[in-house]
Amino acid sequence: MTVAELYLELLKRSLTRTELGETWRPYLPKARHRLRRAFALGLRGWLRRRGLDLVRRTEVDPSRRALGRDRTPAGETMIGQRRLDHLQACLRDLLEKGVPGDLIETGVWRGGAVIFMRAALAAFGDESRRVWVADSFEGLPRAESDRFASDRGQLHWTDVEPAVSLETVKRNFERHGLLDERVRFLAGWFRDTLPDAPIDALALLRLDGVTYDSTLDALRPLYPKLSPGGYLIVDDWALEGCRRAVEDYRREHAIRETIVEIDGSAVYWQKRSG
Repeated sequence: MTVAELYLELLKRSLTRTELGETWRPYLPKARHRLRRAFALGLRGWLRRRGLDLVRRTEVDPSRRALGRDRTPAGETMIGQRRLDHLQACLRDLLEKGVPGDLIETGVWRGGAVIFMRAALAAFGDESRRVWVADSFEGLPRAESDRFASDRGQLHWTDVEPAVSLETVKRNFERHGLLDERVRFLAGWFRDTLPDAPIDALALLRLDGVTYDSTLDALRPLYPKLSPGGYLIVDDWALEGCRRAVEDYRREHAIRETIVEIDGSAVYWQKRSG
C-alpha cells in the first residue's frame, strides 16, 4: 500500500470507530414505540442538563460495522468500511480519468463521508476540487402528504439522532485537519438550498436523504450537473421511499445506466460518457 492508501485506511477505521472498542451507546427506543421513546427523550433531556446521559452497553461487531449495520455512538460516519472502500475507488477512478467537477453529499450526519472525500483529494494530490456539504443540520423534514404515500406517517422527521449541528460537523473536519476554503457548506432543506447552489459541475454525487422527498429534492437540481463518467451513489437504496424516488427520476429522464449494488444497502451507477 502507498502512503496515501495507508492514510485513508487509517482514516476509515477512525471515522467508523472500528476496532476501538466502543462499550456504550446512547439509548433511544425505536420511533414505533412512541410512549417509550417519548419517556426516554424526556429523561435524556433531564439527564443531559446535569451533565449525564442515557446509555446502554454495547459491543462492536466488526462484520456489522463494516456494512454500516450498527450505528456508532462516537464515530463520524455510520456508512461502514465497505461503502468507504467503494467511495475511495470511485474517487481514485474519476481523478485518474480527469472527470470534471466537485464532490457533494446530500445528508451528512456527523460528516464522515465528506471528511473522507476531502482527505482523498488531499491524499491523491488534487488541488482544485471542492467538497460540498449539504444538510439541514436540523434533522429530516416532515414528509409532504401529496408526494410519496409510504413516507406519510413515518417519524423520520422526529428522530433526533440525524440532527447534528453545523458547528459539530465543522469541528469534526477540524479534528482531522481538513477544514479549509475548499469545503463548502449548504445549510437548509434541500428544496431551498440546492436549486441555486453555486455548483457548475459534479464528478461525484452521494445521496443520503432517507425519504422520497429529500432524495428527489437532491436529484432534480444536481443530477443534471453530474459530468459524464461521474458517479451517483445512493446510500439509502434499501429504504422504500428513497428507492422509489430514484426509480421515478430515472424513469422520468430515461436513465438507462445499470444500477450496481455496493453492500446490500447502497447502490451506484456511473453516468455514461459522451
